[in-house]
Amino acid sequence: MKRRSFIGGLALVGFWQGGTFGQTARPAKIGVLNDMSSVYADYQGIGSVIAAQMALEDSQQVIGVPAEIVSADHQNKPDIGLSIARRWFDTEGVDVILDVPNSAVALAVAQLCRDRNKVLIGSGAGSADLTGKACTPNTVHWTYDTWQLGNSYGRALTSADAKRWFFITADYAFGKSLEESCASAVKGAGGEVLGSARHPIAATDFSSYLLQAQSSGADVVAFCNAGDDLNNSLKQASEFHLAPKQKLVGLIFNITNVPGLGLKACEGLEAISSFYWDLNDGTRAFSARFQAVHPRKNMPNDMQAGCYAATLHYLKAVKKLGSATDGKAVVDTMKAIPTDDPLFGKGSIRVDGRKLHPMYLFDVKSEAESKGPWDAFKLVRTISADDSFRPLSQGGCSLVN
Repeated sequence: MKRRSFIGGLALVGFWQGGTFGQTARPAKIGVLNDMSSVYADYQGIGSVIAAQMALEDSQQVIGVPAEIVSADHQNKPDIGLSIARRWFDTEGVDVILDVPNSAVALAVAQLCRDRNKVLIGSGAGSADLTGKACTPNTVHWTYDTWQLGNSYGRALTSADAKRWFFITADYAFGKSLEESCASAVKGAGGEVLGSARHPIAATDFSSYLLQAQSSGADVVAFCNAGDDLNNSLKQASEFHLAPKQKLVGLIFNITNVPGLGLKACEGLEAISSFYWDLNDGTRAFSARFQAVHPRKNMPNDMQAGCYAATLHYLKAVKKLGSATDGKAVVDTMKAIPTDDPLFGKGSIRVDGRKLHPMYLFDVKSEAESKGPWDAFKLVRTISADDSFRPLSQGGCSLVN
């Protein structure tokens, strides 16, 4: 929870007085709020801070907005997340809070941002309620959401031999929302949900949940959890020999999960993501720079890439306004400006705050196919933004006429 002045050789305070930014305006202050020490630390953590700092450095000569970054660990507790956010807003001059994995924390912080007229940009946050019934004019939801992933997996995988599903779900807002979205898509595609089991965050023993899944006779066992919880679930599922009799699906499975599992344990899994480090020249160049300064030499995942792209776009909006102080005005400007960056390409932000971009379906490579420790995915197909995200009319956001 301390301001960092240096991480991995990257200065975390950057100033630039060029462009059209108001000469009397104070620097924009960006707070990266996430899990730095628990189940999501490798999946957001310091990597999200590094990604935001890279965006700040890349933007200085082009966008010309003076800015600085602070970061803190919310410990996956809404009360701690809110306490940090209040201090940042009330005494430390933070203008925007970025990332916020753990939807319970994100939903609480979103309401505080509305009340204080600040900005929330969720990249690690998953709950689709952020652009649905809990939407605010101060919120932008980048990268992914639970409706998009649940709906995509449910429709894509419900087939003649995968009709019956069982869910193992993290017992908080994110997991419940993901299960609900996927279950709805499964039923819509003619499938059946046989049951679910819910576990606390940071669980270590999944045996009782896995035995319920195994005895259900389901064709598909879907894990509505993430980070280390997902890795531990899949490891123990392998020990219980659920596969190949039952198909295993990790709805928030991404490249950062692979090292802890190994390709052999991941074989047969699929991933749906908006970013992969080896997708094109732009993603490869960014990822090489990111890996060089990451303390564990990790490649970035989609949520860390989202922190980079969101920071760039936020600074473009601040430059256009000439100030970062009016959060709603900044978000309105972010929605008015088309998005364009080397990681997600061209896109837009809808009136409900949902960032739109294509998604990609990947197969996990076999050990024989892989050429290195991070060479894990092969592209199956591209899914358009229109086919990926919830239709605007179905979200229930009060900002939509």
